[in-house]
Amino acid sequence: MDLHILDHRLRVISISKNGLVNFTHPLIKLIFLRNRTRCKFFSLTETPENYTVVLDEEGFKELQPSEHLKVESSRWLPLNVVSNGNASSSSQAVGVTKIAKSVIAPLAQQHVSVFMLSTYQTDFILVREKDLSVVISTLEEEFNIYKEVGGESVPMHCQDVANGLQKNAIQPTVHPVLIPQNQFCVMSLDPDTLPSIATTLIDVLFYSNSPKEDAQSALSQDCIKFFSFSLIDGYISLVMDTEAQRRFPADLLFTSSSGELWRMVRIGGQPLGFDECGIVAQISQPLADSDISAYYISTFSFDHALVPEEDIVSVTNMLQHQRKDPVAS
Repeated sequence: MDLHILDHRLRVISISKNGLVNFTHPLIKLIFLRNRTRCKFFSLTETPENYTVVLDEEGFKELQPSEHLKVESSRWLPLNVVSNGNASSSSQAVGVTKIAKSVIAPLAQQHVSVFMLSTYQTDFILVREKDLSVVISTLEEEFNIYKEVGGESVPMHCQDVANGLQKNAIQPTVHPVLIPQNQFCVMSLDPDTLPSIATTLIDVLFYSNSPKEDAQSALSQDCIKFFSFSLIDGYISLVMDTEAQRRFPADLLFTSSSGELWRMVRIGGQPLGFDECGIVAQISQPLADSDISAYYISTFSFDHALVPEEDIVSVTNMLQHQRKDPVAS
């Protein structure tokens, strides 16, 4: 298996719901006007609390400082696992499940915090730039590691790590989970047809709910507001619930041939922050043990796993057991 360190330096930011009006101009530019920006990595996710934006430094320049903008101080590097054809695996699962044991768990053991962004096309594992040497030394036995530089893939090896590798991870906090009733779709779109859905996408992203309605009612209901749009190296990914999906032309959005529906597991009772390690592993490890597919999207406040609808009962039971007996899990 190959692990690629992609040629992007990323920032993770949060825009408050009532401050969104200050950023619609640059966000519309970043989403729709690719020829007017040099941004190559852009993701916008709406949750009941806020909007999380993950973008490269070219995109970050488009956003003006504001009291409505929170910026996580680190630079993050996206990692991507690519099968080189030699890997033997009986697992048919997709998403973060494929990398739970080979990437997520070892990094958690080394106290490396990760920020996950699953898309229709692939799974991006974001790590802090300052943690890169530990990441390489942890994963180089399992992977051929390459760093992309100017379109070239350069082999990477860990020359020296100041601190030795950890043998035991700190037992992570077992966070509460919420399982809303929405059914979700993970879809893609030909970038050339993006203008055809522009008015619908603008409406869904920027005008669907007032901030007051979102804050007061979203979490008290059975359903949760969640919409994610990513435009990364020319590829578009959309995650939305079936109610939002009905507003888009069916012939332009495409999903897997099975047309699978997904259910969400939202992780965290209070905002999780960025420093705690093992949160993704806590969810992805038991899913991998059961060979259950999962997409995983971290946001500024909470984490979100999407699992196949037919597996939601077994996943719910599994997570309830984990919370009753965290040591055994």
